[in-house]
Amino acid sequence: MIITNKKNLPEPMVNFVKRDGYQPAMDRISVTDLSKGIREIWLYKRHYNEIEQDVADMVWLMFGTALHNVIERAEEAGHQIIEGALEEKIGGLTLSGRFDLYDAKRRIVTDYKTCSIWKFKFNDFSDWEQQTMIYCWLLSKAGFEVNGAEIVALIKDHSKTKARVEADYPELPVEVIHFPYNYAKHQGIEDYIISRMAEIEAAKDLPDEELPLCTEDERWHSGDKYAVMKGTNKTALRVLDSEEEAKDWMESNKHRGGTHIEFRPGMSRKCQDYCAACEFCDYYKSEVLNHE
Repeated sequence: MIITNKKNLPEPMVNFVKRDGYQPAMDRISVTDLSKGIREIWLYKRHYNEIEQDVADMVWLMFGTALHNVIERAEEAGHQIIEGALEEKIGGLTLSGRFDLYDAKRRIVTDYKTCSIWKFKFNDFSDWEQQTMIYCWLLSKAGFEVNGAEIVALIKDHSKTKARVEADYPELPVEVIHFPYNYAKHQGIEDYIISRMAEIEAAKDLPDEELPLCTEDERWHSGDKYAVMKGTNKTALRVLDSEEEAKDWMESNKHRGGTHIEFRPGMSRKCQDYCAACEFCDYYKSEVLNHE
């Protein structure tokens, strides 16, 4: 990866980013890779040495890495494993993962996350649950007993003021989210892992332009919208999810004076702001970059 420093940040920050010497292996898929689009996975691996990223765009990545470095230096008890690495051969690829803590007494795997307050505002922890269930599966395959997982979430933009006045606001800047693990969860996540790894492997040798397109969820697509407009007004009377709904609403609300329906294409936020391999994706170039 080519590291730039457009903001002229201090050299230690640049060195921190450069020092790990990471090079993605073509035959290894990480636990976090499983949640990405197949196209993103292979474009990132193939073009890693051509990808350019600026130190300023990696600030929160550095923060997370620093947190894990502190935890890794902590002294573990005899019944604990800190920063444990696991892998499992599946087909022609190897699934690899590194959990932050496993406690044999509690039979719980712990992962530390930094996040925005919006994670709790939306109350959607499905991605965290899936990732920790995969760690549980890897641990169980390695012979460990596992009853569940937990996420220790450090909220970067927590506000004490809002915590005092908003009922649904986290009281403290750290929250613990628990996920149970049982036989049904084990079977479900195993089916997902085997199926997903097979899909990823099937695309391994496809040309860049023939790789499966990332789904709307994988692109963090906001969804296309249809706005009922009135004359030359710039503000919509109503914004709906489908053209049919917009037509029905305009018909049922004739007194509002709607004159036409305006199509508003959704945004693929992952493609625009968070996919390091986007410059090598023909979909990004034709469908995203040209419609910004």
